[in-house]
Amino acid sequence: MWLFLLLCAGQAVASEPPPNFVVMVADDLGYGDLGVYGHPLIKTPNIDRLAAEGVRLTEFYSSASTCTPARVSLLTGRYAQRSGLARVLVPFEKWGLPASEVTLAEALRELGYRTGIVGKWHLGGRKPYRPLNHGFDEFYGVLHSNDMSRTYLLKIPSLKLYDQTKVVENPVVQRDLTNKYTRRAQVFLNENRDEPFFLLLSYTKPHRPVVPSDNFKGKSAHGPYGDAVEEIDWSVGEVMRTINQLALDERTFVIFTSDNGPWVRGAHKKEAKGGSAGPLRGGKGTGWEGGMRVPMIARWPGRLPGGEVRGGITTFMDIFPTLVRLAGGDPPDDRVIDGVDILPYLRGEAPAPHEELIYYFRTHLFAIRSGQWKLHLNKRDSKAPESELLKPVRCDPPELYDLSTDVGETENVAARHPEIVTRLRKRAEDFDNSYEPVMVLPPRGTSVYQGIFSGAPKDPNKVPHAKPREIKP
Repeated sequence: MWLFLLLCAGQAVASEPPPNFVVMVADDLGYGDLGVYGHPLIKTPNIDRLAAEGVRLTEFYSSASTCTPARVSLLTGRYAQRSGLARVLVPFEKWGLPASEVTLAEALRELGYRTGIVGKWHLGGRKPYRPLNHGFDEFYGVLHSNDMSRTYLLKIPSLKLYDQTKVVENPVVQRDLTNKYTRRAQVFLNENRDEPFFLLLSYTKPHRPVVPSDNFKGKSAHGPYGDAVEEIDWSVGEVMRTINQLALDERTFVIFTSDNGPWVRGAHKKEAKGGSAGPLRGGKGTGWEGGMRVPMIARWPGRLPGGEVRGGITTFMDIFPTLVRLAGGDPPDDRVIDGVDILPYLRGEAPAPHEELIYYFRTHLFAIRSGQWKLHLNKRDSKAPESELLKPVRCDPPELYDLSTDVGETENVAARHPEIVTRLRKRAEDFDNSYEPVMVLPPRGTSVYQGIFSGAPKDPNKVPHAKPREIKP
C-alpha cells in the first residue's frame, strides 16, 4: 500500500507543470519610492500586498545604475561589460545586444515556454537586435527610453509603439502607455494560460519625463512622480487580479523590481518632487547605494513564505539562473554566468549567495562591496557641468564605508582600516582584469552621439561582437 502511494506521489510530482514567470520591472524607480519601502506619501497598496504575500529583499542590486546595461544583466545573468553594452543606447545606433548572448527568453523558449515582453526594450533598435530576435515570441512596446522622443538629439519622432514588427503609434502618447501595457499583459496571460509562459512587463515609468495618465493625474500627494508610481501600482494590481482569475496563482512566480535608482540631477532638477532612494546616498548613474540598490519582491504562493524580509547581497543577474533552473533547465556552461540560483535563499533555506558585488559605470570600475564594507575607487562629481557629468573622478585615496552602520555612506573610514582598503582594492582590480573588456564606443575624438552616425558599421551583422542572425519578418 505504501509503495503504491509513493509511486502515485512520484507520478504527481513528475506530471506537475513547470511554473509560469512574470517579471515586472519599473524604470528608474528608487529604493524608497514604495509604501512598503518607507515612502511617506506615495501609496502602493498592490505592491505592498505582494510583499505581504511574498519575500521582500533589502539588499537587492541591479548590476548597473543606468538602463541598458542593467537590462543586459537581467536577461543574460552576466555583467553587461562582458557583452559590450556597458552604456545607454540612444536612437538610431547600429549596435545592440550581441546575438552571441543567450537571453532568459531564449533559454526558456528552448524549455517549451511562450515568451513575451510588454513595454521598454532598450537593448538595440536595429532589426537584428530587437526582442523577436532574442528569444521573445511577442513584443508590444517601445525600443528606447521615453525621453528619447522628438526632442531628444534629433528633431524627428523616434519613440514609436510596436506590436511585433509593426509600428502602431508614432509618436507614442506617453500618458496612455502604462494602461496599454497593462491591457496587453492581461491579453498575454489569457492567451497563454494553458502553457508555461514568461512575461517581462517592462514599464516606461517613472522615468522622466513624468507623464501621468488622465485617470491618475493629481491623485498622489507626491505630485506627478507619485501619480506615475501609483499608476504602476494599479497596473500590478490588475496583472495580479488576472493571474488570480485564471487560477494561475500557485503556478506563477512573480517578481517586482526596478532597473536602477532614481534621477538625482541634470535638466530634471526643476521638478520639485521626484524619485527617492530612501536612506541611501546618490541615485541613477552613480556608484552610491542609491544608484544600484533597488526594490525587489518575489511572490509564489505555497512555494515561498509570505511576509518575510531578507537582507544579504542578491542581484539582477540571479534572476536568469533562478528561473531557468525552476523551468527544469541549466544555465549555459560555455560562458561565465555571474548570477546564481537564489531560490533556496528566498525560501529561507540558505544565506544570501554573494559575498561581493562590483559597481560599474560604463567600463569604469567605481566600487566593490564585500560583506559590510564598500570601497569606492571612482565616483561622479555631482557638481560637474552636464558636459562633464559622465567622466569619472578618481577617489584618491579610495573611500571606505561600513554599510552595516552607515547605509547612507556618510562617513569615510578608510584611514582607520588600511588593510581592508588594500584587500578590497586588489579584489576589485583582480575582477576587472579577469575578463576581456569590451565596449561599443564611437571613434576616439567624437562624442557618443556623433559616433551613432559616423563611427558604426552600416551592417550590424559586421559588428565584431555580433554574429549573423535570422531576422523575423
